[in-house]
Amino acid sequence: MRQSSRLLCAVGVTLALTATTGGVASAQAGPQINVANGRTQPVFSYADAIREHIAVETPIDGDGDGKKDLANIDIIRPRETAQGLKVPVIMDDSPYYDNSGRGNEGERKRYDASGQPVKFPLYYDNYFVPRGYAVVLVDMLGTTRSEGCVDVGGASDVAAGKAVVDWLNGRAKGYNPDGSPATASWTTGKVGMIGKSYDGTLANAVAATGVRGLETIVPISAISSWYRYTRMNGVLYTDDYMPWLADYVDTDPPAKCAAVRQRLHEEQDDATGNYNAFWDERNYVSGTLGDVGKVRASVFAVHGLGDLNVKADHFSTYWEALARRGVPRKLWLSQYAHVDPFDFRREEWIDTLHAWFDRWLHNIDNGITREPKVDLQLTSGQWVKQTDWPSRSLNVPLWLRPGDDAQGGLGLLPARRGTTLSFTDDPAQSENAMVSDPTAVSPNRLAFLTPPLKRAVRFSGTPTIDIRAKLDQPDTNLTALVVDYGEDDRVDHYGRAGGIRTLTTESCHGESTADDDACYRQTETVIARRPVEIVAKGWLDAHNRRSLTTSETLTPGTNYQFTWKTLPGDYIVKPGHRLAVILAGSDVTETFPDQPAAATVTVDLAASRIWLPLASVDAVQDANPPATLDFAPAPADGEWKGPKDVVLPLQSRDFF
Repeated sequence: MRQSSRLLCAVGVTLALTATTGGVASAQAGPQINVANGRTQPVFSYADAIREHIAVETPIDGDGDGKKDLANIDIIRPRETAQGLKVPVIMDDSPYYDNSGRGNEGERKRYDASGQPVKFPLYYDNYFVPRGYAVVLVDMLGTTRSEGCVDVGGASDVAAGKAVVDWLNGRAKGYNPDGSPATASWTTGKVGMIGKSYDGTLANAVAATGVRGLETIVPISAISSWYRYTRMNGVLYTDDYMPWLADYVDTDPPAKCAAVRQRLHEEQDDATGNYNAFWDERNYVSGTLGDVGKVRASVFAVHGLGDLNVKADHFSTYWEALARRGVPRKLWLSQYAHVDPFDFRREEWIDTLHAWFDRWLHNIDNGITREPKVDLQLTSGQWVKQTDWPSRSLNVPLWLRPGDDAQGGLGLLPARRGTTLSFTDDPAQSENAMVSDPTAVSPNRLAFLTPPLKRAVRFSGTPTIDIRAKLDQPDTNLTALVVDYGEDDRVDHYGRAGGIRTLTTESCHGESTADDDACYRQTETVIARRPVEIVAKGWLDAHNRRSLTTSETLTPGTNYQFTWKTLPGDYIVKPGHRLAVILAGSDVTETFPDQPAAATVTVDLAASRIWLPLASVDAVQDANPPATLDFAPAPADGEWKGPKDVVLPLQSRDFF
């Protein structure tokens, strides 16, 4: 926008305001939001915007000093808000502003000599402030300039974001740097929270409190349950994680919050892996602190199906719960790992996000809520639109059977009664070892393979493992992998950056100052050609086969039914490829082995299967009937061996 346009707005000369409900433009005096083609226009000066920091009082005394913790917030808003213009707020609540930083380039907050903010990480301020928004960056309690202690998903973590929404709507106290009361008279009170990873998790959490004024959230690669983030069905992904993370994001001296970290250590209950009151507080789908039934905000979720940090069951369980509640929602679902859409589909993302915020925060009827709910990236890398996710599918059982050209097979009919196969848990076994040489007999895993596929098969949703087995010990961990054997080019979500490569060139979105530019390095997709892909995986502690809250000691030699879901996926297995299910005990690649004895597991094949949610391969027409499984004749014995010595890179677990 030309400087002359900004000056006209700044002095209050009339601007044409396109009516947000589709009416004709009208002339109004004073600074106004300008709308064209369903989008707010950049008519406000970024360089001249008001930058300030405020302390907002929370109801928490997390550090035990006898005073309510104050949350630091940094605000940037159009200068015209001092002349009567009222604007909505885009808010990013984060623990990372002074440690790892935000975004692909690790940006941190920066202040001038007087303590006023001059650098706002990410592009939200550069792009949206000129378009009539305020951007508010919140330091989660216990981090950066906020008081208190980190509670890793608990009440203290959620308090700052909720208190800021309340302050923006006149329901909480705020203070200027000199201690005088601060009010937010410049805002409409409408708030949209956005953020990736921990930031998006806080958006989920604050929305689940039902706070009024939070109109929409945009959680990117976000946690919906901290239990699900640290373990699955009693199997730990790592040990003593919660106090470690609290210490990482808190840059204050360790002694200040040592008591809180000790409580985190004790209450997380790594010894059993069970779900308890500690985890229920940190469950934003159906917990004590937050519940999806309280959500008033619309939700625009983004997640990577290849994300092994914040795994895809976070979005899938949340998405289903939102659907049951009738919450307005939208989803971008990619094949990448823990990657922000700004770094894999930048131009489309900014335009879509702009339309979403305009709809929910400026009430502009731009049609975005009438578009298909889901943008899905197929295995090929192509993006398609769908009415919902998962696609309409049919749960098809594939039975575990003796193999024709391998140790085990997958078929449409169950095995004969009495047919069994066994494996012994190896606590040091990696997923590379599990998927290597799949036709060979291994003492530490079972591999069940289909014949080559005659035509492509797609599954959309969450596979379910359902096996009958007996152990020779009272407990064991169980691992199931769903595997595609076949040479192919795939998005390299295992790679260091989760499927992208950062380039030296930049693109700019918004306006810049000397301290805060709007330009970020561009990226490209990394494709890897491999002979095998693990397309879904899931784990179960046998102690938790019937309950996450109560452990059950099993009787060795007794058959039990073990049923558990893998992580969700949306994947196309091409003709000529083989689909496989791998069963094993411990999985040192993804989980923390906790068994004192390596159990031998004997699987009753006649009562064991995997349920696959098969969908139409033509994802563009997701109303089409699901495809059926059709196999080619098995090759002669020994003709196909599968890949040996597989080495899949270890995906980065960076959470920022």
